[in-house]
Amino acid sequence: MKFQTSDHVILDYTDEGQGQTVLLLSGVGAYKEVFGAIIPKLVENGYRVINLDARNQGASEHTVKGRRMSRHALDVAELLADLDVDNVIGIGSSMGAATLFAYASLFGEGRFAKFVDVDQSPKMISDATWQYGFESLTWDSFPASLKFPMGRAAVHKIGDAVFSQMKAAAKAHPYDAQLNYPLLVDHAFQDWRDIVASLKIPLLVVAGRQSPYFDPAFAAVMAKMAKNGSAKVIDHSGHLVMAEQPEAFWTALRKFLRR
Repeated sequence: MKFQTSDHVILDYTDEGQGQTVLLLSGVGAYKEVFGAIIPKLVENGYRVINLDARNQGASEHTVKGRRMSRHALDVAELLADLDVDNVIGIGSSMGAATLFAYASLFGEGRFAKFVDVDQSPKMISDATWQYGFESLTWDSFPASLKFPMGRAAVHKIGDAVFSQMKAAAKAHPYDAQLNYPLLVDHAFQDWRDIVASLKIPLLVVAGRQSPYFDPAFAAVMAKMAKNGSAKVIDHSGHLVMAEQPEAFWTALRKFLRR
């Protein structure tokens, strides 16, 4: 399905199931197909699932417009307003989680009832106040090191069906890292710790035990920042937890949704 934003960018999303709405947001350079293994579980358990490709990613329009986290948050706000849904459960993988925090910074909890952060530290740059940044990113290496290849996000084999969907999406809509580099810089520059601390809604932080990007210890530290936070580290998983270990991820997610 297609949606046009207020700055005239066409976004692509899927919408399936009935019940309380779940919004899925993938990470930078990723495709919405990465959530393929958990969507059937959500639908079967009575949820409506909206799965969005961010601008410059997947089947959404590739453009020089809005390459910043605030615009991504506004895209979410406009889509939810257009669909007229409330009490939404937001599940963000990597930068998708940062998009949820950007939304909260602009609109408060707004239309959301719960947030789920999948392997995204609230601060990407490590310094004297935060030791759980992205890889070895520091103020000395920012932003130049973000131009380097990030390497494989997954450490565990992704199921054949989901992997095939991801490869087909990548072939049909190749990701342009150079075009989207300003977004990556803006994403890495942010510090969402104050937003996490101010959240009134429940927050679940899920980390991959073998994440190549983040020390999984960040999850417990981040959860303690929130007024109603919890954390879960998934074994035998890298950065794409819901794709690498869908059963373990679903178990943790279902427990959180039932709270």
